[in-house]
Amino acid sequence: MFGPVKIAPSILSADFMNMERDVELITEGGAGYVHVDVMDGHFVPNLTIGVPFVQGLKRVSRLPLDVHLMISNPLTQLPWYLEHVGAGDLVTVHVEALDLAADEAWRAIELIHEAGAGAGLVLKPDTEADVVAPYLPQLEMVLAMSVYPGFSGQSYIEGTEGKVARLVELSREAGVAPLLEVDGGIGLATAGRVAAAGADVLVCGNAVMKAEDPQAAIRDITAAAEAAREEA
Repeated sequence: MFGPVKIAPSILSADFMNMERDVELITEGGAGYVHVDVMDGHFVPNLTIGVPFVQGLKRVSRLPLDVHLMISNPLTQLPWYLEHVGAGDLVTVHVEALDLAADEAWRAIELIHEAGAGAGLVLKPDTEADVVAPYLPQLEMVLAMSVYPGFSGQSYIEGTEGKVARLVELSREAGVAPLLEVDGGIGLATAGRVAAAGADVLVCGNAVMKAEDPQAAIRDITAAAEAAREEA
């Protein structure tokens, strides 16, 4: 929260036939994380990548992984992914996929920490920020979705910056400072808005991976976000 802005390019928008090349490109370009969109075709209406891909990506990436699990049974599948992450990596799970009354969120956080990774909870656009308040002291990240999860290339949902500001408020009340990440429709036109509200990590898909010069895009989006913070 209010740390240096880091860009987490989403490899969902990369060239899957040249993934190692693209990961190295964004690494050299100054990215902070590799954002990994895992979709199971049940929790969201799309099917992307699974455990073997994460395992292979971990071998070739010099950047920490930011593994975003959009899956309907996270407590069952988490151990599969956690075998291939570790210190410095982040693993985030949707609160909507967890039975909060049955303490499943606490269990998910515990499992991630036992693997040595940082734990995060994810909020869909319609989920209120206050849902994560009880868990903030145990989280390394909160991810606010600024699109409905499932497909890349969607437009930013107006007002997401208000949710980010509320997460900042809740974190301050709890005396903690987790990373605040925003995912969906983030590029030059929107990065400043969420960064000024308190976002530290910006997931960029097409805005970076489909840019003519992805490294320049990382630099430009970072600069726009930092400038907006200074003006806020």
